[in-house]
Amino acid sequence: MTATVVTGIGVVAPTGLGAVRHWDSTVAGRGAIRRITAFDPEPYSSTLAGEISGFEPGEHLPHQLLPQTDRVTRLSLVAVDWALQDAQLDPAGLPEYGMGVVTASSAGGFEFGQRELEKLWSRGPEHVSAYQSFAWFYAVNTGQISIRHGLRGPNGVLVTEQSGGLDAIAQARRRIRDGAAAMICGSIDGSPCPWGWVAQLTNREVSRSGDPGRAYLPFDVDAAGYVPGDGGALLVLESEANARERGVPWYGEAAGYAASFDPPPASGRPGTLRRAIEGALADARMAAGDVDVVFADGAGTPGRDREEAAALRAVFGRYGVPVTVPKTMTGRLSAGGAALDVATALLALRNGLIPPTVNVLRPVPDYEIDLVTRPRRRPLKVALVVARGRGGFNAAMVLTGPGGDSTTEGRKQP
Repeated sequence: MTATVVTGIGVVAPTGLGAVRHWDSTVAGRGAIRRITAFDPEPYSSTLAGEISGFEPGEHLPHQLLPQTDRVTRLSLVAVDWALQDAQLDPAGLPEYGMGVVTASSAGGFEFGQRELEKLWSRGPEHVSAYQSFAWFYAVNTGQISIRHGLRGPNGVLVTEQSGGLDAIAQARRRIRDGAAAMICGSIDGSPCPWGWVAQLTNREVSRSGDPGRAYLPFDVDAAGYVPGDGGALLVLESEANARERGVPWYGEAAGYAASFDPPPASGRPGTLRRAIEGALADARMAAGDVDVVFADGAGTPGRDREEAAALRAVFGRYGVPVTVPKTMTGRLSAGGAALDVATALLALRNGLIPPTVNVLRPVPDYEIDLVTRPRRRPLKVALVVARGRGGFNAAMVLTGPGGDSTTEGRKQP
């Protein structure tokens, strides 16, 4: 079966616009969690987020798109432009049904929806935009991307919260194996507005700390919640044969994937994260000892951290593999978080450098994991990305290192 490789990466994240800026910030350990600026957070129990700064949609997109799109859709459209440039791929040169889009979302266009609801209640229904009919929808990013680039191949959207980014990439991988020439996949997610923020706070696991350096501490003895954020990554996937025929390099291969679903918490039955990890390894035809680094989910709450550490320990043994959580610099980006972890893992494989888990000063000894808290340089061939969504979703993906001419020479990353 032909390998499915990543030939293009588009990143929009609190750590930077573009893969280069994101990577530079990540390896330097520059956190982007801070007090919310998109709205006044004072009335709310949590006031910190990982926000994207410096993004001016009018600098990147046609003016006519702006009135009909939410912020996350605009970010997604720009990320796709960058990913296609990076892959040196023009969809117009492919067969009519040869390229499609699969994204993941947890919320849709919440900011757009809040703005139109405000108009409804303050000014009346005649002031509500007609674009509200679709701009809020969780499938809107897939739709707008496919329209903008004329992608008439297999399209879809997945809603599995934090694990959605991996699930979308895996679905695109299936489409490549079914014969699609190329796919856009991944997720840009987030809801930086009061309506979206209230939805985030309902789960009671958002950190209430006002200190950006102590608010989100996965696997730490002081872990007491997570910090939400917005952003993620969109990727170009194609078969290795197609990439070779086009003469383009690739970042790495999506070599293995598996998903599982946890039983209800009150059932007394154990969680299934270990099963997802072992399934991904089996799909990649690899053993645990082949993995050089794990990009962990890192929930940031004691119970979920303990479950993940137990699963990693069961698969890899005590301190068996380096584990990192670079999302400590961005916050948890809902469906976008796992997609960004995949992009970061591919960059780590290419550069032979494990990015750090910042701010964690006292890892829980009983977890017995080798948590990387400073950048660690070492040869890297295989990475495992783990994602867990609220409601029981688990996913794991095995990535292998770059092929072809894997240098950055000739790439058009911002």
